[in-house]
Amino acid sequence: MSGPSAVASWRSRALRVGLSFYVTNGLSAALGLALISVAMHLGAGEFAAAAALVGVIVVIPPDQPAPRRGKFRQLLPAALIGPPLFFAMQWLHGDMLRTSALLVPAAFVAFLAAAWGRRGLPISMSIMFAMLFSIATPTPPDRATAISTSLYFTLGAFAYVVYATLANLLLNARYRVTMLADTLLAVAALMRTQAARFAPGPADAAAPAGSAPVLGLLLRQQAALADQLQAARDIVLESPRTPRRQQLAGMLLAVLELRDHLVACELDLETLRDPPEHVPVLDTLRRELETLALQLEMLTDALLIGRTPAAFDATGTQALRERVAAAMTLAQRDPPMAARDADDASASEGATPASSELLARSLVARVGHIADEVRRLCELARGDAKPDLAVVRAAWQLFTSPTTWSWQPLGSLWRWDAPPLRHAIRAALAIGAGQVLALALPWGTHDYWILLTITVVLRGSFAQTLERRNIRVAGTLLGCVLAGALLALRAPLGVLLVVVTLAQGIAHAFAVRRYLVTVIAATLLALLQAHLLNTGVSPVFEVAERIADTLVGVAIAWAFSYVLPSWERTQIPALVRRTLRAQAHHAQLALGLGQLDAVDNESEVGWRLARREVYDSLSALVQATQRSLSEPRAVRPPLPALERLIAHSYQLLAQLTAVKTMLLLRRGRLNAEQIRAPLRDAAQAIAARLANGNANREPGDDADPTSAPAVGPVELPDPFEHDLSPWLLRRLHLAADIAAQLKAAARLVLDSSSTTNRAS
Repeated sequence: MSGPSAVASWRSRALRVGLSFYVTNGLSAALGLALISVAMHLGAGEFAAAAALVGVIVVIPPDQPAPRRGKFRQLLPAALIGPPLFFAMQWLHGDMLRTSALLVPAAFVAFLAAAWGRRGLPISMSIMFAMLFSIATPTPPDRATAISTSLYFTLGAFAYVVYATLANLLLNARYRVTMLADTLLAVAALMRTQAARFAPGPADAAAPAGSAPVLGLLLRQQAALADQLQAARDIVLESPRTPRRQQLAGMLLAVLELRDHLVACELDLETLRDPPEHVPVLDTLRRELETLALQLEMLTDALLIGRTPAAFDATGTQALRERVAAAMTLAQRDPPMAARDADDASASEGATPASSELLARSLVARVGHIADEVRRLCELARGDAKPDLAVVRAAWQLFTSPTTWSWQPLGSLWRWDAPPLRHAIRAALAIGAGQVLALALPWGTHDYWILLTITVVLRGSFAQTLERRNIRVAGTLLGCVLAGALLALRAPLGVLLVVVTLAQGIAHAFAVRRYLVTVIAATLLALLQAHLLNTGVSPVFEVAERIADTLVGVAIAWAFSYVLPSWERTQIPALVRRTLRAQAHHAQLALGLGQLDAVDNESEVGWRLARREVYDSLSALVQATQRSLSEPRAVRPPLPALERLIAHSYQLLAQLTAVKTMLLLRRGRLNAEQIRAPLRDAAQAIAARLANGNANREPGDDADPTSAPAVGPVELPDPFEHDLSPWLLRRLHLAADIAAQLKAAARLVLDSSSTTNRAS
């Protein structure tokens, strides 16, 4: 990349980060901290401001972009649970035995919040922070001081809850835009990875030296996108009552369709990659996908800065399609219309030489659908097209997550193999060991740093703990260097206060996105706060002690990650069964006979919900498989079988998506009577293999899961002719065969997991 273009690319990335929803949220948190601190300082003095500041910091972790209707409930548990624990620690300050007797069981209860998943983890952090920051304060001289400190702490905590609720309300419009923009960038990255898959030769020949295989990267990006899309749905689809909200919601729904077409791009790719005559076609399609990704990124930049996006540039796309048409000897046809009319009619295996060209045409069709969705996104963003309000309103009611807290997750905890229970026991034991070791060390001024390090490093999975272990050490060292430099320069008090405020905002903003940045900012924040509160202590010693305590805390967290571990192999069977159930349900709805008689496509909500569950279940399975790579080899699940299972799952999803696309968009070119019985039979065959997560052996169920679908070469009619029914029948046959392979791979995984678990 040349100098000017590299600078422009760097500026674009910096702009996207600076205007992102997470940086906006971090700056909002910093502003709230500053306002409450200044208000308390002016109204009640320095002591009150310092105590209230701790209360604010404790309730900041759950303050993430959220729907307006659930924001207060999202923050309230931290404000209700934190103050009593803070006061209890103040009351017991100096009595290490009783402090430990409260700290360890309270840590156990705090980490049980992991039962609520991503919503519960910030609450765990808030509860632990309330106790540890109370230990960090100077010992109160009397009980009255302990009570007043706790009251100011509580006032700061509830003041921030009110502030954050109002700030989330005011920033809601901005969050809608930035959450959508972040999703568009993720889709553009996925599009570029899919483009790399179009390189000729072996499946992952396009991967740069030393990088992960392209297919593996593609699966991880698809899994991450599923989680990202749900976070965007919760905000963008909430109460779409104004034209602007409806516009953004319509764009998000177009993104969902775009993702489906990207998944379908994997169909027939293995067949088309090897023949040399397809190299020009695949290379042209690769460049077209990269061009479309660039247009998507330009649209995102326009959204972020509030500018009307440029109209969709069809010039480059048109030229690329014309070159595709020439390479495929389709010069006598109108390439764009031919690509669309081909729809998704192709075969992925057993193609004859005569049908090989038709497979390439169908791949062009799928890339054409992607171009159509990018064009629609541009038109919606510009106001040139109107969203489908009926679909938008239905999505609001059905596709957003609940915002209320429920006691139901606690009911599934009381099993010895429940991961949240084992993690809570593990964390409580680690906190107890850290407390004992902190008291035994020759330095004890800031022993809470050891406990704080254990709290933020020790995660529910072994892989996450290892990742945080390494990042925590590196970030602490860098943060200590920055803090040491500031203190050595004897920066004015005003400068230090500004740095502390910004450090809090940065630490909060990047807690999920870039944990290294969070650790650096948090270390800087902690050292500067310690310096401001203890001006007589040498800065050099503060830095050295911080490094030493971090190393001790990291070592304890790492050691206890082997205590009552929840290896991924114990969770994999449940995730596999969930994936099979989701696939079976999706197949029944995607192949439902009712749509053949429907006069419109408005009754597709059930299918869309089923499709979301397939993506979500696959996302969970991919992430668990990825985490297992960091675990000891002796306890890893059967990775080859898992990889085949995931690949077959996405293949089945792509086949059913192709069938559904034909039923939705090209129903008039299908012979309803000819396809009615095959649709019913295919749905029953897939359900029989996969329904209820059943992967038990059945007669004829011993096929090699690595083999291709058992479909011989056939001659298929030209898809540019009127009737697409033979191609749809081909898709149904392939889908049923892939379902058999999916079941065989699932059986290998479940059998292996069962054997391993019995042995252990």
